[in-house]
Amino acid sequence: MSEAPTKRARRPSGGRESLLETAVGEFIARGYDATSMEDLSRAAGITKSSFYHHFTGKEALLRAALERAVDGLFGVLDLPGARDGAPAERLRTIVREQVRVLTTELPYVTLLLRVRGNTETERWALERRRAFDAEITGLVREAVEAGEVQAGIDPALAARLLSGLVNSIVEWYRPGRPGTATLPEDVVAATFTGIVPAP
Repeated sequence: MSEAPTKRARRPSGGRESLLETAVGEFIARGYDATSMEDLSRAAGITKSSFYHHFTGKEALLRAALERAVDGLFGVLDLPGARDGAPAERLRTIVREQVRVLTTELPYVTLLLRVRGNTETERWALERRRAFDAEITGLVREAVEAGEVQAGIDPALAARLLSGLVNSIVEWYRPGRPGTATLPEDVVAATFTGIVPAP
């Protein structure tokens, strides 16, 4: 009696990019530490050996995902509007484009915001986040010195508040909902103009 043919695992159509997207989803849902390569291969519908053909392991997947988020954020700092002009205008550009990166790369930025420094890759990501925040702190300091924001504002506190405001979007933003198309501009208006009109 012949054996039934073994069911072969389905290979994702997107290759490496599809595997990375699947891994990020699993890391967010399960937590990085709790996610095994078995979990990842099952979610992707391929064998572990096929997964290893594209990535050397779980840490390599994490690094690729976090690099994508970090590169997006630091790319904002290289934009002409973030480099040139008055400090307050540069801040507006950075906040607007940071929101745009977050909404475009939502799973990757979400993962970046959830790392805790338990691995070498996570510690690298946290260091890059601190470097980004330091750039914002320096720019807020320039804006204070130029008289473009209220005097007495602590630049480090302002930078943390700006980052906290933008980063909180990952908790409620969902693509396609009403108002999402203008979200970057709306966040800038609420941040720099205010929500409650001055008396």
